[in-house]
Order: sequence, then structure tokens, then C-alpha cells
Amino acid sequence: MRAVTNSFFGFLFVIVATIISTCDGNSNVLCIESERQALLKFKQNLIDRSNRLSSWVEGEDCCEWVGVFCNNFTGHVKELHLGLHSSSPDVELDDEWDGYFQSAEWDAYFRSMLGGKINPSLIELKHLSFLDLSNNDFRGLAIPEFIGSMKSLIHLNLSLANFSRTIPHNLGNLSKLQCLDLGYNSFFEAKTLQWVSGLSSLQYLDLSHVDLGKAIDWLQATYKLPSLVELHLSECSLNNDPSPISVNYTSLTVLDLSRNMLSSVPTWIFSVCSLVSIDLSLNGAEGLIPNGFQNLSSLKFLDLSWNSFSSSSTLSWLSNLNQLQFLGLGDVGLKGNFPSAIGNLSSLTHLDVSRNGIDQEVSEIIESLSRCSLDRLESLNIASNKLSGHLPDQLGQFKNLAYLFLSRNSISGPIPFSIGKLPSLKLLDVSCNQLNATLPQSLGQLRNLEHLDISNNMLEGNLSEMHFSKLTRLRLFWASNNMITFKPNPSWIPPFHCESIELRNWHIGPQFPQWLQFQKNLSRLDISHAEISGVIPTWFWSLSTQFEYLNLSHNHLVGGISYLPKSRTVDLRSNLLTGPLPRAISHLEFLFLSKNLFSGSLSNILCNSSTKLETLTILDIESNLLSAEIPDCWENWQMLEVLNLGNNNLTGKIPRSLGSLCFIIFLNLGNNSLFGEVPSTLQHFVYMRVLDLSENQLTGSIPAWIGDKLSNLVVLNLRSNNFQAYIPDQICALYSLHVLDLGYNNISGAIPKCFSNLKHLDQNIHGWVYQIDSDNMFYLDALLVRKGREDEYSTTLGLVTGIDLSVNSLTGEIPKELGNLTWLQSLNLSGNLLTGKIPENIGNMKLLESLDLSMNRLHGEIPSSFSNLNFLNHLNLSYNNLTGQIPSGTQLQSFDKFSYIGNHLCGPPITKICSRNGETHEITNGDSSEGRHRSKVNWLYVSIVVGFVMGFWGVVAPLFFIRSWRYAYYKKLEHIGDKLYVFWATIGM
Repeated sequence: MRAVTNSFFGFLFVIVATIISTCDGNSNVLCIESERQALLKFKQNLIDRSNRLSSWVEGEDCCEWVGVFCNNFTGHVKELHLGLHSSSPDVELDDEWDGYFQSAEWDAYFRSMLGGKINPSLIELKHLSFLDLSNNDFRGLAIPEFIGSMKSLIHLNLSLANFSRTIPHNLGNLSKLQCLDLGYNSFFEAKTLQWVSGLSSLQYLDLSHVDLGKAIDWLQATYKLPSLVELHLSECSLNNDPSPISVNYTSLTVLDLSRNMLSSVPTWIFSVCSLVSIDLSLNGAEGLIPNGFQNLSSLKFLDLSWNSFSSSSTLSWLSNLNQLQFLGLGDVGLKGNFPSAIGNLSSLTHLDVSRNGIDQEVSEIIESLSRCSLDRLESLNIASNKLSGHLPDQLGQFKNLAYLFLSRNSISGPIPFSIGKLPSLKLLDVSCNQLNATLPQSLGQLRNLEHLDISNNMLEGNLSEMHFSKLTRLRLFWASNNMITFKPNPSWIPPFHCESIELRNWHIGPQFPQWLQFQKNLSRLDISHAEISGVIPTWFWSLSTQFEYLNLSHNHLVGGISYLPKSRTVDLRSNLLTGPLPRAISHLEFLFLSKNLFSGSLSNILCNSSTKLETLTILDIESNLLSAEIPDCWENWQMLEVLNLGNNNLTGKIPRSLGSLCFIIFLNLGNNSLFGEVPSTLQHFVYMRVLDLSENQLTGSIPAWIGDKLSNLVVLNLRSNNFQAYIPDQICALYSLHVLDLGYNNISGAIPKCFSNLKHLDQNIHGWVYQIDSDNMFYLDALLVRKGREDEYSTTLGLVTGIDLSVNSLTGEIPKELGNLTWLQSLNLSGNLLTGKIPENIGNMKLLESLDLSMNRLHGEIPSSFSNLNFLNHLNLSYNNLTGQIPSGTQLQSFDKFSYIGNHLCGPPITKICSRNGETHEITNGDSSEGRHRSKVNWLYVSIVVGFVMGFWGVVAPLFFIRSWRYAYYKKLEHIGDKLYVFWATIGM
């Protein structure tokens, strides 16, 4: 009996001890020594750059280590939490908000990732039930086979850890496994999911981003799992099942088949009545939205966004889904009126009908929603539709509304005062509409507002401090491109600490905004085009430890800058900044300093040994006062793609090290004083699109390797140099060429007939643009001479096509092959020694806008095909030996006589009329005394002819035969013409 009693009390003691141990988080039980050593071996093979596992030290209790959880009674390691989890926004934001979240915080996040190898010592943790290695970076390592032998595992999360190769099928041996997450890795194509059927206890399965395009058994393998509750197969290349089967998911509540290639909604879904959440977004499904969803009365989440459903789809079945809380119908082809059935969803909290063709007044939609979801609605996205009308005061009745997207519509009128009655509002986006009037002061009452975007409207008036009085949580304020004036009291201290502020095109100046000095968390600032004058205050440069984007361009800022702030993008274009170039910092990617008054050498920014700009992609210092030579230290600038040093006072030769810029696509050294030959190292620019070396003193012949090596060139501008010899035939191999300007050089020889090979001159392309972010773009511009004047092309540069060979010493005839360039817009062959007739097929170039063949030795008649040039608005055929009648055509008669002067032509618009026998007669104002004065008029003609001959041989002829005279004369003439053009344009002629 005593033995029984002792046994009972002993058993009772164990139970009590177990309970106390389990409940006492401060248990003194130490981890098992063998398991501690196993963990230390595991750590040895890991790469821990941020020292996350610093607590994993020999001799310490492993149960106290970061990420390690032990059984408080036995001391066995039961869980390893080594996943790296980041916070994310509460809702999925529109594309224009995505860039905002790319900040310095991500750098720290990436550094915290574990890497290296996974040591098999984990097998020694016999009691391990939970293993989380998610959100790390194992650099394409395969999932170790030994994990399939860890039979105690209940939870395994290896998602977003950069594993690759094949999924080990022995994971199917983990019969106790309840949660398996392998999503968003880089596994090879999986041809079967049969191994999943062995996971009889599985409740959660995530294989997102695994290629299951050939695993046609995925449906059969998963619906047999009796306990499966959640199935996530997003972005798995799933197609429609060619042989539909009846399924029997008995417990499935969450189904995610988004981002696949399902051309229609799988019908078997409608038989799974237990479903609570369905995500079929981003599939491209077509046809009508099926009404089978009405059978799923338990649905709370339904996302059908980004599909291609028919606009005639009816949504009456929505009325049966009384429990629906989230409805995603963004970009599904809805047109016409807002679906009335949505207004009957009394449980709705999140609604997305963005990117459709809903054409209705916004007030009608707000009214229909207020009937049932007035007190529940938390997120409303109607962006990118065709909404019109005014925002109603009724908007202020949605007391729980936290996210409101109305951007990219045609909503007009004011923002209603009632907006201040939305106490839960966190995000308001009304950008890209036609809102006008002033902002209501009630905006300042939104205590929870974090993101405010009112940019690209027609808002006007003055803002006061009251507009921001209670916005203590404001993090993002985008309001660019309005007509708003904001000049608060200089002593004003804003209540918010923003991370992103964009006020482009506001009236802020002339004083630099003092209130910015209190924004210590800024990573993004745009106050360009804001009429700000004066010196940038010293406190500004220490405002933020890390700018993501800084734009102060197009103001009137003066003074010097000794160094730049730490930033990814710095834009100081179009100011009055002086002094030497500022010292740059590492991690800089885009630097814009053009159109200022910076002077001195480039060496300070390029060759400073303490600064390595290895990430710099764009360097734009055009139109400053830089002098001295271009430094020869370009070897460490491997990432540079755009280099713009045009319109400065740079001298010397083009440095050979410039050829080390392997990825450069845009190079402008034009309008400087560079001399010497083009270095052969530039032939390494295999990605080059725009090469501008114009307005220098470069010599030698045009390098043949330009055609052989720079095959991607679209613009080649060598204008106004001293290039000699002939045009190499290799230029004809530049099949992508749109603009070729070799004007004002000493080039001789004939025009290559192979110019007809420039096939891509007949294909218009869009302007080349760098998109720094969703709202700010840098266009690759170029100065091109067309229609007798020099213009800057940026956004339309890719739409320009032209050839300019003017003012050289080219001889021979105009090749008829040029007529094959049927999409050419501008052709200038003036100021050469060309002979022969104008080719008849020039008239085939029906898109020609500018044609200049003046100052040559052409003879014969103007081809009749010229009357087909309907787009021609600039024509110059003067000073040739052309004869005959000017062809009839609306365009040809619209030009003044100076387009034809210096020839022997007749017919309108000149004053000589054509007779039937080929003679010409001058049109006079009367003929009554013609006979009486005939001898006097003839003598007048004789004197004119003599004067012309004397003038020709005394002045004009040397221009033809003395190259230097002709070059200087035409350059001066063009300069005077430009001045006259600017003068007449200024006075409005």
C-alpha cells in the first residue's frame, strides 16, 4: 500500500512539476549539451553579416539564444525562429506609391539576411518541431535532403530564402507536418506533386512561384489532403486543367491561384462550399465573370483583379454574398455605370474597382455605397476610371474609411470640407484629376492621415499653417503641379515629420522654406520649379542622413556648394550655382548639374581618390563654365550610362580612358574646344545610342569603326569640326540610325550610295527616357539643326529623322538611292559642290519637312514629283543652275521667292512667267510705254548682268573654291540668321 501511495505521490509530483515548469517562463532548465554543439556547428556554416546570432556563444545556455526556443521541462530545442520578417503596408497600394517604399531601410534589411550553408547537424535536434529560415539569402543553394528525415517537424518555412534546384521529394515523409511554406524561391520546374499526398496532417501549403506548368497532377495531389485548410499556388504557371475532375476539398477555406495563366475561372471552385477566401487575380481570364460564385455564400474575400473579362459581365450574383468583406475587381473590363449589386454588400470593408472604364459621376457612386456599407467601408479604390462630377459632402459620412484612392479620373470642383470628418483616414490619393479651388482647412483635422497625394490637379490659392494643424502622423505629402502658394511664418514648426515631400511647381519662394529644417526623416524631397532664390542654407545639407531623391532644379539658387548630400539622386539643374563642382558621395546614381555657372576643372568630382562613384549611372553637367581638359581617370566608372559634358569650355584631347565606360549609351561632348582625333578606344561603346561630338575642333577622318562597332547608334552628330577625307561606307551599317549630322566639316568625295541601307530611318520610335521613379524622368536630349536653325530635342528626339551633310566639299551627283529613305523628315545637302540633276525619286520622300539643296552646282528642272511633298514646310533650292518651270503644287507655291533665287526658274512664286517656247518674261506693272523704254530697260539688264558677274567672281566664286572662306562665311551667315529668327520670334512676327 505504501508503495502504491509513494508511486501516486511521485506521479502527482511529476505532473505538478511539469505544470509549474510549463507555466514558469524563467525556468532554470539548461539546454542539452549535444544540441548546443549541434547549433554551434550550424552557426559555423552560416554567413551572418549583421551579427544577428551574436548571442550564440560557447558556454552559454542555448535556450537563451536569439531565435532558439526550448521545452521548459526537458530542455530540448523545439523551435528555431531564424526567419527575417519585414513590415509591409496595410493595403496593396497603386504602382505610383511603390517607389516610396524603396528606401535606406531596405539596405539594412538585406544586410540582416543569413546566408552560407545549412549544416546537417540540425538532424541531432531530435525534438525540433518548428523550423523557420524564411526571408534569408542562401544564394541558390538546394534544400538539403536531410530535412526530409526530421520526422518531428510540424512547421517548416523556407520561403523567400533564395533556394533553387529541385524540391526534395522526401519532404513527403514528414507525416506530422502541418505547415509547409516553400514559396517564392527559384526552384527548377516541378513535373509532379505526387510527393505532397504523403503529408496527411498538412493544413497549410504554399508553393508560390514554383513552376508547376507540367505538374498536371497538382489538383489530384492536393485535394486528397484531408486536413488542408489553406492552399497557395500563386505564380506557378498553372494552365487550365485539360481534364476537369470532381474534387472534394473537405476543409479548404483559403485558395490562392493568382498570377497564373488560367484563361477562365476553374469550375471546380464552385463546388468547394467551405471556401472563405479566393484570389484569382492576374490570370488573364476571359469571357463573362461566372455567376457560380453565388454558391459560395461563406466567401469573405474575393479578388478577380487584372483579368480580361467581358465588359458585358453581370454582377447580380454579388447580392448572394452577404458575408463578403473584400472585393477586388480592378482592371476586369467593367464599363459604363458602377455595378449596382456592389451597393448591396452590407459587410463590405475593402472595395477595388480601379483601372476600369466606369463612366459616371463620382457622387452617384458614393451615394450607392453609403446605403449599406457606410459604417463598415475601410478601403475604397476607384482610381483610373472615367469618373466625372464633384466629390459630394456625403463622403464625410464614412467614419471607418482609412484608404481612399480616386486618382486618374476627371473629377472636378473642390475637395469637400467634409473630408475633415473622416477620423480614420490614413491615405488620401486624389492625384491626376481636375480638382480646383483651394484646399479646405479641414484637411488639417485628419489626425491619422499618413499619405496625402493631391498632385497634378488645378488646385490654387494660399495654404496656411492651419491646413496642417493636426497632421502629426503625415509621412508622405505629394502635391506637385498645382497652383498653390505656401509661405508660412518663418518661425512655423510643422507638426509632422515627413519622409517624402513633393511640391514641384508650387509658389514657395523667394525665400528658401525654413520649415524644412524640422523634417529630420526626409528621404525624398522635390521643391523644383518653386521660385526659390538665394543661397541654400547650411542646415539643409545636414537635414537627412540619407536622401533617396533630392530635386531643387529650375529655381534661382545662387552660391557655391562644397559637397553633395548622401543621396541616390541629386538634381540641381537650371539654377545660378557658382564655384567649383561639389564633391560627390558614394552610392550616388543620378547627378544633374546642367545649366548652372559651375566653373573650374572636372577633376574634383571625377578623380578624387577619396570618392568612388562606382554606382553613378547619369552624370549631366551640360551648359556650365567648366574649363581645362577632360581628366583621364574614367576606369572606375563602370556603371556610367549617360555622360553629358556639352556646352562648356573644355579643351584638350578626348581621353583614351573614356573608352572604359563599357555600358554608356549617351555621350555628349559637343560645343567645347576639344581637338585632335577621336580615340580608337571609343569603339568599345557597343551600347551607344547617342554620340554628340559637334562644335569642336576635332580633326582626322571620320573613323570607320563607328559603323563597324557602334551598331546601336541612333544619333551621330559630328557637326562643325575639321573632319576631312570622305564619308566611310561603314556608316551605312548603322541600321538603327535616325539622325546623321556631318555638316560644316572638310569632308570631300561623293555621297555614299549605300545610304539607302539605313532602313531604320523609316521607323519612328519614342524618345529615350530614364525613369528615375514613377514621376520623374530624364530625357536624353540633343541639339539638332533642322530648317536652318538649331533646336533642342528631348521628349521628341526619337521621333526625329534627318541627314545633314551641308557645307562640306562633297562632289558628284545626288545618289538616287536617297529617295528610298521614304520616312526621312529632313535632308540638307547645301553648300557643297554637287552636280547633275535632282533625282526624280526625291519626291517619294513624302514625309520630308525640310529640304535644302542650295549653294551647289545642280542643273536641270525641279522634278515634278516635288508636288507630292505635302509635309514640306522648309525648302531651299537657291543658287544652283536649275531651269524650267516650278512644278505646280500647293506646297511649292507657298514658299517665297528666296527659296528659288539664283536659278533660271519660272512660274509662281517668282516673277518670271514661262512661255510655250521655253523663254521667260519678267512680269511688269504696265506695258503702255514698253516700246518707248525698251532700249533703256535692256541697258539696265546689261548693267545688272555685269554687276552680277563682277560680284560673282569677286565674292561668290572664292566661296566655292576656297574652303576656309566658305566655311567662315556660311557659319557667320547662319549665326546672323539665328539672331534674326530669335528677333522676329520675340516680337511675334
